[in-house]
Amino acid sequence: MAATSSFSVQDLVCPQCSEIYCVPVLLKCGHNICKVCLQKFWEWKGSRECPVCGTVSLPGRPPINLALKIAADGYQVLQTDRNQEICFLHNEKLKIFCQNDEEAICLVCQTSKQHKVHECCPVEEAAQQKKKEISDLLEDLRKKLKELNKTKDQWEDTKTYIQIQATQDEKTIKEEFRKLHKFLWEEENARLKALKQEEEIKTQVMCNKLDSIKDQIKALCCTISETETVLRADDLPFLQDYKQTKKRVKCNIQEPECIRNILIDSAKHLDLLKYGIWKKMANFVKYVPVALDPNTAQSNLKFSEELTCVQYSSRQLVPDNPERCTSRICVLGAKGFRSGKHSWTVEVSHSKEWYIGVARESIKRKSAVFLNPAEGFWVIGLSNGESLWAQTSPRTKLTMKQKPERITVELDYDKGKVVFINAADLTTIHIFKDKFTERIFPYISPGLYGEGKISSSLSICPLTIKVDVE
Repeated sequence: MAATSSFSVQDLVCPQCSEIYCVPVLLKCGHNICKVCLQKFWEWKGSRECPVCGTVSLPGRPPINLALKIAADGYQVLQTDRNQEICFLHNEKLKIFCQNDEEAICLVCQTSKQHKVHECCPVEEAAQQKKKEISDLLEDLRKKLKELNKTKDQWEDTKTYIQIQATQDEKTIKEEFRKLHKFLWEEENARLKALKQEEEIKTQVMCNKLDSIKDQIKALCCTISETETVLRADDLPFLQDYKQTKKRVKCNIQEPECIRNILIDSAKHLDLLKYGIWKKMANFVKYVPVALDPNTAQSNLKFSEELTCVQYSSRQLVPDNPERCTSRICVLGAKGFRSGKHSWTVEVSHSKEWYIGVARESIKRKSAVFLNPAEGFWVIGLSNGESLWAQTSPRTKLTMKQKPERITVELDYDKGKVVFINAADLTTIHIFKDKFTERIFPYISPGLYGEGKISSSLSICPLTIKVDVE
């Protein structure tokens, strides 16, 4: 303020542009001109004349009139502050906040027709109220940010697991192909190429998803930072920016999507490798009607190379993808059925506890459920190595002369029947009758064992294959 006291308002006006000085420079003749105005004038005129009196200036840059610049800058700040605090309609101080229009007004505005029936309160009271409102919205953004960061970490783990899966599957594929002799290398390379392509595609998908969520996090962090800065502002500037701030913090943050079927489709790559080339190597081929899907398996389950044998083992680090069963120690078949007749035989001879049968696709995989038809399971099981039960509601004890070693599961989807047969003497153990309305998957569980213990394996028995199969 003191800097402007020795200058009148007229002293602060550039004679060339008639605006308040912006970087005034002092000419030899004593006139002051805005630096930009002078440069434009000289370029237009083609000489270094004073725009006011025509006196030619000496070569070199005219000096900045520092005192005049300080005075002009101070005047600009003063005018800006006045404009921000004064009602442009009534030239009164903005002391009232209109809740209806969400804007600062003066006492005259409050009694005007426009605001007379509106709800109004003092600026200080409104600022306190609106800052709390923005703070609450900001807290919601912080929660969203936390959720996005958590999802990002999960997706990072999933991306890593995809690469681990690909490495493990690659090792398995190579081992199988070494057993099949030299002329099978072409087949092996084709399968490895498909695996690598899926790994690249799914890894790229996760990279894209991660890039997207990182962009959301960056934008959200920016919004939060800017909002925190606004909240530290004085009441009136805060309220004047309130509408824009509110609009910014109310931005629509999309929930992280649930990425399904993103893991490597191991069943596709490893399912029946030998059967796929049985015409070439008939003596080595074993056909197994059901392969297991490790992407649906509980984390304590371990599989054989071709996904036909499962056992309870130590806990493995696997992602909690949507397809995975976490509420029970079980795994589903790789392929489901919507029609027709299907059968497979399970080797259970060395196990003291097991559950086998079928389950519908929509079973609850993350929460505890009863193992019965009402929940989507048609299963029989052995407990304590001696009691055989049909998992009905309530469960039904099954009589047996001796514990079965191999059990055949026969599914007739169209007739709604699941039949369990003792493969040794072909006697029927139990029959479920129901109506199926969705895909049905093979279901296998080796049961629950103590920590550090390994169960006996449950295996899908291979069928005999002949070259002349019709």
